[in-house]
Amino acid sequence: MKIDVIIPTYKPDEKLDKNLRMLRRQTVQPDKILLVNTEEALFHSKEFEKLPQGELIHIQKSEFDHGGTRNMAAARCDGDIIVLLTQDAIPADEHLIEKLIEPFQDEEVCAAYGRQMADWKDNPVEAYTRIFNYPKESRIKSKEDLPVLGIKTFFCSNVCAAYRKSVYDAMGGFPLHTIFNEDMIFASRLIQADKKIAYVADAKVWHWHNYTAKEQLKRNFDLAVSQVDYGGLFSEVKSESEGIRLVKQTLMHFIKRGKIQYVPHIILQSGAKYIGYKLGQNYKRLPNGLILKISLNPSYWKM
Repeated sequence: MKIDVIIPTYKPDEKLDKNLRMLRRQTVQPDKILLVNTEEALFHSKEFEKLPQGELIHIQKSEFDHGGTRNMAAARCDGDIIVLLTQDAIPADEHLIEKLIEPFQDEEVCAAYGRQMADWKDNPVEAYTRIFNYPKESRIKSKEDLPVLGIKTFFCSNVCAAYRKSVYDAMGGFPLHTIFNEDMIFASRLIQADKKIAYVADAKVWHWHNYTAKEQLKRNFDLAVSQVDYGGLFSEVKSESEGIRLVKQTLMHFIKRGKIQYVPHIILQSGAKYIGYKLGQNYKRLPNGLILKISLNPSYWKM
């Protein structure tokens, strides 16, 4: 299979160089590595020039759109599989692409996503929650899993994901003008169309953020807005129960190990996520001034 990699970038730092360095070491080499960079003056990378299959496009910040920018990049690719990465997702080993594309041997699998890991020393709470969302066991998900998995049936992340290009094109790619969550929206459409999504635990990337409680609130506000605006399967399944289960398991994990110093942090972060999510679910009732303050993407509301 022909493989093309797409990486949107904005103010790239050393993580992008680590990302590209690891891509050069992959056992399965992509035919193209396409970077779509926002603001040419802000692009700096020592590793990009070392890519024999590298291609770079610059766009203005006003042109960036979570779904539209990736669609534009995909239109410039002719691979059988397109791999989506973010600039700060660093392949954990040389087998990322090899493992990520394996499930596509099943013709019904049209999307796959990898396992995101966090450093236990840098952020132990985030490292544990990553295990909750990205377990060590792979699985194939389909519409039949909806009664059991609920919203997790179409969980997918463009931090590290791959798509069958023919199906991606046939379904029109990612939705345009989305505040967030273009990956799960597209994945939900795949599930509705009776396609399958693979979670590949052996396709691993290092990726985490040390968000403040305020940033978590804003992020979850935008997440809920995307779900409300799209509707579809998001309106048919509940996600709060998964969040509550995560909080309970995380608290018990650290309490049982005598690490109660993390409990206030977990409660604060979890509370911020919940408040942000509930505000996002009811954003149509909120004044515009408040929305602009609590959204992670205020420019979205000015379009």
